[in-house]
Amino acid sequence: MTSIAPSTVQSAFSDKPDHWLQIDWKRVNRNVRGMQVRIAKATKEGDWRRVKALQRYLTRSLSGKALAVRRVTENQGKRTPGIDGVVWSTPTAKCNAIGALESRGYRPLPLRRVHIPKKNGKLRPLGIPTMKDRAMQALYLLALLPVSETIADRNSYGFRPERCTADAIEQCHKVLARSFSAQWVLEADIKGCFDNIDHQWLIDHVPMDKVVLRKWLKAGVVETGRLLPTEAGTPQGGIISPTLANLALDGLVGAMEAVFGAPGSRLAARTQVNVIRYADDFVITGCSKELLENEVKPLVVQFLAQRGLVLAPEKTRVNHIDDGFDFLGWNVRKYNGKLLIKPSKGNVKAFLDKVRGVIRVYKTATQENLIRQLNPIIRGWANYHRSQVASAVFSRADHLIWQSLWRWAKRRHPNKGARWVKKKYFHRIGNRDWTFAATLPTDVPQAQRKAQYRALVRASETKIRRHVKIRSDANPFDPADEFYFEERKSATMLDSVSHRHELVSLLKQQWGRCALCGESITRETGWHDHHLVYRVHGGGDQLFNRVLLHPVCHQQVHHLKLSVTKPAPQGVQ
Repeated sequence: MTSIAPSTVQSAFSDKPDHWLQIDWKRVNRNVRGMQVRIAKATKEGDWRRVKALQRYLTRSLSGKALAVRRVTENQGKRTPGIDGVVWSTPTAKCNAIGALESRGYRPLPLRRVHIPKKNGKLRPLGIPTMKDRAMQALYLLALLPVSETIADRNSYGFRPERCTADAIEQCHKVLARSFSAQWVLEADIKGCFDNIDHQWLIDHVPMDKVVLRKWLKAGVVETGRLLPTEAGTPQGGIISPTLANLALDGLVGAMEAVFGAPGSRLAARTQVNVIRYADDFVITGCSKELLENEVKPLVVQFLAQRGLVLAPEKTRVNHIDDGFDFLGWNVRKYNGKLLIKPSKGNVKAFLDKVRGVIRVYKTATQENLIRQLNPIIRGWANYHRSQVASAVFSRADHLIWQSLWRWAKRRHPNKGARWVKKKYFHRIGNRDWTFAATLPTDVPQAQRKAQYRALVRASETKIRRHVKIRSDANPFDPADEFYFEERKSATMLDSVSHRHELVSLLKQQWGRCALCGESITRETGWHDHHLVYRVHGGGDQLFNRVLLHPVCHQQVHHLKLSVTKPAPQGVQ
């Protein structure tokens, strides 16, 4: 590998860099972000000619291409090839990929189709583009996302930056919780949304390069060695596909408001029609069953038909709020006039089935390995539901998991008594007995042990904490909302790692930013824990000897032998 002087990292990014680790990511992010802000501003002003010019400028910039390559080489699918079998796993390959992202003469290859199981037992087709096609989609998405965020429906929450399922369910609580709120809900789902969106509608209405978009839509798929044409839909698995689907469904709120009144109007107060959408799942509230079935539903059917879509009959129904409905893994229902949102029965069953499946697979594994497998599953499920009424469900889930673990332990020692099994696998930790915990070996350093046992986490240990819904009109590409998102991101980030006190302390010290490039650290970017004085040189694990860096920044520090210093306290220069 070519040796690079540290001074070259700060050199101008006017030509293709000579090495992947030469790139100044702080400058790259600043360049791309600046262009995205300008695109969003032009979109808000309705200057579509300027939007097109800025999009073209961004997709031809080296900064945009570098960021696109970085995204597809650092996400979960970075080791999954397309039909050409190519992956970009080396710095040289990544650097060469930047120069290969050109729209002139670009011809996307067909997608490699695989099938993944769905909850109902059916299979979902997944199209896997090649690395180059993924990078091209990521590049054009950089230019399209500011437009889609600016024109998006207010209460659309799926596949959008800074929004999540918790925001959607909080909006449901907002429009249904009061005594005078709507009593009827149209629960709807689109049949094969990604697979059936009309290509011509997308080409006519999506504000991006039409030639490139047409090539993606018509690229075809390879399944069991056969090349099949794509006449409709956008493939699940493409980076840009979720945004294209959102653009196709945006406008549903406007169509409803045109007929049933805008928020704050007398007509809206009387009809009580509200739309809450997450990707292709949505619910619409209304004052009566007749209104939803005879007026709202036909309007939805007409709106979707223009885009080549239809409702799924088996998943579309009108329910009274006293009977409740399931949405995004929760059950929303009023009990004696009080709205409670709990984990749905189907979601709880799927979670317990997953836990029991892991216990069956690891029936001969060590207790410590089983705990390592189960803890992320339990913690992730509990964190997903922590914002709603879930305490009773958490306790019941803990009990059922305990029963499965007791059977697992008894099976391993059929000739031992219950008291012996309990003493080996279940321990008293603090004031709680019967904790499934493995005794840590004595050769583990005391700094890493912190306790005598590695214990299974309990869902009931997760504290219930109400989620603060995002402002419906907040735009991450609008400078006026920058402070709002900075505050919100910091609070969310600190809350998501609250069980890891050391990381929380480091994030607070660094104001949630990378110690090298200064850009924000989020769950999407990931982070690495870097020791200022290397451990091989005698550095310890104390907080004053550690900083958080982005993964690629961490690579740069080690490759270029850069020195990183502890950030000064805020306000100190």
